[in-house]
Amino acid sequence: MKRRREMKKLDFTHRLDISKSLDEEKTQILNENDALSSSLIENEKILKSIYQDCSDVVYRKFLIGRETQALLIYIEGMSNIEEMDKGVISPLIQLENVNLVNIQILLEEKLTVSKATPTSSFQDVIQQVSSGNPVILINRQIQGISVGLGKWEKRAVEEPMAESVVRGPREGFTETIAVNTTLIRRRIKSPQLKIKKMNIGRYSQTQVAILYIDGLADKSLIEEVNNRLGRIKIDGIMESGYIEEFIEDNPFSPFPQILNTERPDIASASLLEGRVVIMVDGTPFSLIVPTTLYSLLQSAEDYYQRAIIGTLIRWLRYSFFLIALLLPSSYVAILTFHQEMVPTTLLLSVAKSREEVPFPALIEALIMEVTFEALREAGIRLPKQVGSAVSIVGALVIGQAAVSSGLVSAPMVMVVAITGIASFSIPRYNAAIALRMLRFPIMFLAGTLGLLGIMLSLIAIIVHLSTLRSFGVPYLSPMAPMQYSEMKDVLLRAPWWSLKTRPHLTGAYNQYRQTNGQNPKPPKDSE
Repeated sequence: MKRRREMKKLDFTHRLDISKSLDEEKTQILNENDALSSSLIENEKILKSIYQDCSDVVYRKFLIGRETQALLIYIEGMSNIEEMDKGVISPLIQLENVNLVNIQILLEEKLTVSKATPTSSFQDVIQQVSSGNPVILINRQIQGISVGLGKWEKRAVEEPMAESVVRGPREGFTETIAVNTTLIRRRIKSPQLKIKKMNIGRYSQTQVAILYIDGLADKSLIEEVNNRLGRIKIDGIMESGYIEEFIEDNPFSPFPQILNTERPDIASASLLEGRVVIMVDGTPFSLIVPTTLYSLLQSAEDYYQRAIIGTLIRWLRYSFFLIALLLPSSYVAILTFHQEMVPTTLLLSVAKSREEVPFPALIEALIMEVTFEALREAGIRLPKQVGSAVSIVGALVIGQAAVSSGLVSAPMVMVVAITGIASFSIPRYNAAIALRMLRFPIMFLAGTLGLLGIMLSLIAIIVHLSTLRSFGVPYLSPMAPMQYSEMKDVLLRAPWWSLKTRPHLTGAYNQYRQTNGQNPKPPKDSE
């Protein structure tokens, strides 16, 4: 049996080595044939072999000035055909002086398309064609012309459903990266806003953009982001979640170490704080690094309402964070081990409601929590027309039926309902999921060790959070390590005129973001 396993292992290793050698051989062939040839027939032959069995790739032959052969290659449905006919093919066909068939002259004098660039390799041609930009190849020319006429169906800019606000912008990112970077440029018009693009994915060639403000973002942070993205070697990137798992510091932590958002105002505000934004083509969710635990508990609307309202809402949110994490566990621990902590009248009422329940408090809480999580997932996955109705009606019907049948008590239904409402108040969905994950092991410890189990759980969570980093920034910053100057944007939401300094993230930074003396004061009475 052991020898059979060893033979299987050797066979798998041999096949893996063969596949690696084939990939290396294929890469070597492509590198040898990388440069475009001066022969149009040869270039067309190589491109057709590359795009073999690709029926959506169109090859349009025509004559420049009725003498010089040319080939236009594009992907059907990804290019603006009307503009291509009017601004590319028509001027070239009507060209009278055949001696002007030169790439540089065509770019400068003959093509009326605003964006046209030369291409000199098959890799460039494939990249441009796959991006929707048609490429013109001309006989006896070792360069081609890429025409920026990409056009495909895209979703309109709408309000993000997961991050809605009462007061604030209604715009949200779309699945098109060019639209998303434009939304940022509208808000930050300074040329110090830098956008670097790269392609990730062997087959998908997904465009990824790194945005930062030069002079605000630390250079070491920008370099670290580039290094982590450059290390990604994968077949394809379908969503920014792929990128997130490759670049986060601790992939096994339940807490998210990278902030994701659909809102351009949040991304722009993060850039102004010296953070880096990562955008991925094909998804409306952009990534913001570094982040902290308190950033996950803050909403964009905290900064659009008046300071005192933002502070009140922020404290309510912190309270709901603890309720969502500890309320079921505390209820189980008190009923199981610490009944003396409950007032006598309330204890008698709870005991009366539980006298027909056959399960201990721990099993009762697990039943209700699992049921509530199932209803929540069902409401998310079902169509919009029936999802909310099913989740609300299901919770009411199942809760009432469970109490009537004696499976659970009415106080337990109340505890689980309050816990669910508290988790809904967390602005970030991935942070709320982390609380839902931790709630179950804490309940087990509370059901076996009582309040001691809850204290041990809290100590373990705090120790874990203290060790987390997000691109070098402590996860509990500015609480641990303590930075008193930044506490007025964590425990409080101080007025904007008092937020003179931006958060200190990594390394040297541009400290001040506004001038002194902007405190609004009533005018003095004229004598």
